[in-house]
Amino acid sequence: QVKSKFESRANTNCAVYTAIEYRTQVVAGTMYFVKVQVSNAEYAHLKVFQSLPHENQGPSLVNFQTGKTRDDPLTYF
Repeated sequence: QVKSKFESRANTNCAVYTAIEYRTQVVAGTMYFVKVQVSNAEYAHLKVFQSLPHENQGPSLVNFQTGKTRDDPLTYF
């Protein structure tokens, strides 16, 4: 649900867009840290916030890191 926002903010067009791994952090909602494959050899780490269900809001892209590899550890940022 945040692919178009990521592509726009990173100024890229993803040939591939596959989530490989994720971590969560509970805040006033849930913060997701997601490792996404964006091309054959390139990965990005996305920070996505999902508010509480009663707020009726979709996920929002908070931040991202590009230039990652499959082996880079997925950490909180």
